[in-house]
Amino acid sequence: MSSKDKEHKEVNLEALRHSIAHLLAAAVMELYPDTKRTIGPAIENGFYFDFEFPSPITEADLPKIEKKMRQILPSWQKFERHDLNAEDAKKEYPGNEFKHELIEEFSEKGKEKVSFYKSGNYWDLCKGHHVEDCKLIKSDAFALTHLAGAYWRGDSNNRQLTRIYGLAFPSKKELDEHLRMLEEAKKRDHRVLGQKLDLFSFDDISPGSPFFHPKGAIVFNELLSFMREEYRKRGYKEVITPLIYGLELWKTSGHWEHYHEHMFMLKLDSKDAALKPMNCPSHCLMYQKGFKSYRDLPLRIADFATLHRNELKGVLGGLTRVRTFSQDDAHLFVTEEQLEEEILTLIDFLDYIYKQVFGFTYKIELSTKPEKAIGSSELWSKAEKSLEDALNKKNLEFQTNKGDGAFYGPKIDFHIKDVLSRSWQLGTIQVDFNLPERFGLEYEDKDGQRKRPIMIHRALLGSIERFMAILIEHFAGKFPVWLAPEQVRIITVSDTFNEYADKVASLLREKNIRVEIDKKAESIPKKVREAQVQYVPLIVTVGEKEVSSNTVAIRTLDGNVKFAVPNTEFVEKVVELIKGKALKIAL
Repeated sequence: MSSKDKEHKEVNLEALRHSIAHLLAAAVMELYPDTKRTIGPAIENGFYFDFEFPSPITEADLPKIEKKMRQILPSWQKFERHDLNAEDAKKEYPGNEFKHELIEEFSEKGKEKVSFYKSGNYWDLCKGHHVEDCKLIKSDAFALTHLAGAYWRGDSNNRQLTRIYGLAFPSKKELDEHLRMLEEAKKRDHRVLGQKLDLFSFDDISPGSPFFHPKGAIVFNELLSFMREEYRKRGYKEVITPLIYGLELWKTSGHWEHYHEHMFMLKLDSKDAALKPMNCPSHCLMYQKGFKSYRDLPLRIADFATLHRNELKGVLGGLTRVRTFSQDDAHLFVTEEQLEEEILTLIDFLDYIYKQVFGFTYKIELSTKPEKAIGSSELWSKAEKSLEDALNKKNLEFQTNKGDGAFYGPKIDFHIKDVLSRSWQLGTIQVDFNLPERFGLEYEDKDGQRKRPIMIHRALLGSIERFMAILIEHFAGKFPVWLAPEQVRIITVSDTFNEYADKVASLLREKNIRVEIDKKAESIPKKVREAQVQYVPLIVTVGEKEVSSNTVAIRTLDGNVKFAVPNTEFVEKVVELIKGKALKIAL
């Protein structure tokens, strides 16, 4: 076990971060005594605390608060628990209706005592989970990062509070490493690179809906082409479906009851209707069109239709959280006998895409029946078992996320890790016995009996927009050749060699390779630099030597150079890189 692993074993990160949230609140209350405290949980990599300040603070105030935290810390030794009845507890927070609400809730309307935890001169209403010894809190291993607005209890009908975010780790070394990663993430921010590389933009005239520029449209369409190619190998049938449906469809599917707040409503022939947030109900409608036999199953329907979800404006963020998007969405209608094999095949499909094509590692999470769900417990148990059995058959490790399934069925979620070790939830496989029941879907089995198909919902890349954002940041804008908007840039030494450059470009275009020629009357270093700034993966220079020998000089984006490469050999090499979906260029 490494020293770092030993340190993490000794320090419970959630307890550490929650303890430092208390330290933040203590500092705020000393500096701003009239402030109303609310809650301060631990989160991934740190903590936050929500306050209602008598006068607004800014991020310029954070160093002062952080300094006060470090001044207070030496007086803290451990957290002591005290239990108070509801009446006495409320006296600790005069005029603080937020804490009074929590006290009512925690004490079950005043029937039970509530717990407070004290360290140094500070104590607060809390259910616990702190470090055993405050010496585990290192004064140089936490940092306040930024402010944000946050509604009390996440409800936009409530008052808005000021949320202070912070980072916390067991050691300064780990904090510094995380800060370094954040700086690198800023450089890779897809919103910045999207502008720099002219891939996409947004406009307030249509919030949350990306405009893909020609270069961005190439990347988007290459991803779709890749998936279509894989679909043909695996027996999928692509469909095109409407975007607007009457309210009765969403009532039948259950989306109106469980999802309507995320839907865009409108009128269709004076009747209530909605833009579709997902494809599954429309695929159920398509299944109904015509008689189905067991010979028709499995039926694998793929759909890249544009979807619309009414996300709050405050949570929109580049391509990762949008209102208009497309998914590599598909629904599989199978018999009970086919269910396990289809799930196993989907797991293999995901593994191929994530590991072999994009070089990602991933973790798996099995999510079970949520509190609000449709369908019987018996069907849910069968669906959950089918997913768990498939994972076990593949000998795959997974975590169970209780109660986080979709309202219509349990699911397996795949969480990939990018080059900065950030986790992203992408692919999902969901088993659904309920929608076929609600839509009355049937097929005739071998014995002549009418039976219900089972429906598998699955997306592998997920939202194409979100997947593009992940790829932009993962590759820092330097796409592999097959995805690059411009795959080859030909640079001429002078106008004398323009005709030869056109000839080389024609050879490349005959193989559907995206190539541009830079014929500007500028120096070679400047033109090379321009191509590098635009992240063109292959830069070709042609001059007198190349013309006389029918060759090219090749420079890759990472600086490798190879001279005197025959034209035909170069074209074959580029075709090979594209066909093999190569992540790196080996000359």
